Amino acid sequence: MAMAGPTIREIAPTADACIFLMLTGGPSQLDTWDPKPDAPSDVRGPFRPIQTKIPGVQFSELFPKMAAIADKFSLIRGMHHTAAPVHETGFQLVNTGHLFGAGPAWPAAGAVVNSLVGDSRNPWCVLPDAALSTGITIGHGQTSGFLHGSQSESARQTISRENSHGRRFEAACRDAIARVSGGARFVTVNMFPTVFDSISWDCHADGGSLATDLNDYRDTVAPSFDLAFSSLIADLDEWGQLERTLVVATGEFGRTPKLNANGGRDHWPGCWTALVAGGGTQGGRVVGASDATASAPKDRPVSPQEFVATIFHAFGFPPETTIPSPAGSPVRVVDANPVRELF
Repeated sequence: MAMAGPTIREIAPTADACIFLMLTGGPSQLDTWDPKPDAPSDVRGPFRPIQTKIPGVQFSELFPKMAAIADKFSLIRGMHHTAAPVHETGFQLVNTGHLFGAGPAWPAAGAVVNSLVGDSRNPWCVLPDAALSTGITIGHGQTSGFLHGSQSESARQTISRENSHGRRFEAACRDAIARVSGGARFVTVNMFPTVFDSISWDCHADGGSLATDLNDYRDTVAPSFDLAFSSLIADLDEWGQLERTLVVATGEFGRTPKLNANGGRDHWPGCWTALVAGGGTQGGRVVGASDATASAPKDRPVSPQEFVATIFHAFGFPPETTIPSPAGSPVRVVDANPVRELF
């Protein structure tokens, strides 16, 4: 049977490209962009809040550069999902808008965008490399899945060479800008390749293979992201590209509101914060709010499916847009509506 082509019901696009920053491991909402200074000490953690450029909005003291340009991007403070609290489910959801488990891999948002725009000259890519094992042998949602062939082989080869020379996250962000400037529609940047035996956002503080703790946030993880994200936004803005380049940043889940026995935080898909800038979205907005301990959304909860629908919306593709399934029948790109408050 012949495969059905994609069905496109296009609306006016606000973005020509997207840079998707995947914050591997899952940042703590309390120790980043949703601090709770009035919560008990075993909830609020060790860091002080600082005022941002948005009146009444505070970040952790670990992000002074981002606080200074907070009017250039917006926050979604009610991100959540109800799937299993493991890295792979969260990866699948935020990268594709679907939970496919060990079944046929759903294509990443970047692969879907490239398929819909039909731009074979500038295929989507993942920098500095696709995610490695995070504990369970199912996909992370960072492939072209059943669409096949939407990611550039040359891009993967370039990525591999960059990894062999120890390219860091900041350099990968600069590379993403260069690729977008060269015509790429979608670039995903993984901040870390894995959570095992490596510093990441996965701050269990277990003293073993998951030893990242909040001191690592203070000394390494937060300064790196604070600089890279701020520079990315500033550079795109200075070069006149931010208006048409969507920048999103999210982890696969948040962290437990209460510190564990080692002073770290464990997996918590009940609430976290995502960042959105450019591509027709408005800066300085806060969509939703968490409760007093950042355990759950207090108002305007946003699912990963809605997050991905927002990306498609910026490119001009509403949720009812379809792509061909492995069987050839049309399937919707996502079963959710975009977060319109961002536009």
